[in-house]
Amino acid sequence: MLMDRNPVLAPALSSTNRKASARAALIELKESDRVLISDCFRQFGIEAVILGADSADRLRRDKFEACVLKLAPPAHAVMESARTSPSNSRMIIYGLGGSAREALSFSQYGVNAIFREPLERSAAMKLVRATQTLVLHELRRYVRIPVIAEISVNAPDNRHFTATSIELSSGGMSMRSPAAVSVGEAVEIAFSLLTLPQVRVHAHVSWRNPAGKAFGVRFDSEDQRRRQIKEWVDAFSQSSDLASGHGSFSSLESAGDLPRHRENPRARDMG
Repeated sequence: MLMDRNPVLAPALSSTNRKASARAALIELKESDRVLISDCFRQFGIEAVILGADSADRLRRDKFEACVLKLAPPAHAVMESARTSPSNSRMIIYGLGGSAREALSFSQYGVNAIFREPLERSAAMKLVRATQTLVLHELRRYVRIPVIAEISVNAPDNRHFTATSIELSSGGMSMRSPAAVSVGEAVEIAFSLLTLPQVRVHAHVSWRNPAGKAFGVRFDSEDQRRRQIKEWVDAFSQSSDLASGHGSFSSLESAGDLPRHRENPRARDMG
């Protein structure tokens, strides 16, 4: 559905009287999805702004803290515009529809989270609640950034497999894969984002959840290549902090369905 070229504020949907401190661009979404997502954002003081066919130009010119768009071929140009914009390069990108595997075709742009279709209020609210601290620039010091990217993993005995990232921090990463790994196992991972050229780094498996087909790794502190990741995470945090004028960070909940019960519950998956 083509939206009006001049963006307008989404209609008020609830009695929540909370001053908006961040803006999320809703890009060419159908009306029912706009209404539901706008309402979820409003609960946390995030203003929904409707953008239409000129969204790529608007994202180059205007500042937004987040955007929501359909995971379809036209989204490539919009994400490219956002990630190369000085104002929006660190914005939170929500995809709508598609599986995690399909989202990997957009992994170079660092899609942060996905609203599943058909859109359901409870699931949408859960996702916004989990990620709203990022949108509002309320990050803790050791931030974990939800991001969907394809990860290449080299394991012992010449095993090689791919995984899908869940969260990234300066010290480690959580990911999903049906491949079998063991806690303490040494691996080498490789991945890239639009603003982070391909990096390879040694790590070891710090926890695993076979039921959720998920595991976490901690980067090898002796591997100097991890500095590239730390610089990227720090830049994300600092740009958010400066934009909001905040001098401190608060807690960040996971944007993914991270496992509650791990094989090694004392291991921290993030540094």
